[in-house]
Amino acid sequence: MICRNGETQPGTASVAPEREGMTLVIQGVPARVCASCGEEYVDEETSARLLKMAEEAVQAEVRVDVREYIAA
Repeated sequence: MICRNGETQPGTASVAPEREGMTLVIQGVPARVCASCGEEYVDEETSARLLKMAEEAVQAEVRVDVREYIAA
């Protein structure tokens, strides 16, 4: 935790990875959210899925895209 004052709770986040000139906004990402500062944390499995989505967008030559996170 960055603020070290709050506890995390289940929630969602919006993530915007940028890669090779591409920006991908992914909404509704499952995350743990700090009740005090609002900092969002995603687990390793979710992070891997987000990286895969970003790589697919780069391969498809997407420049800007907004997507909803859908669990596999």
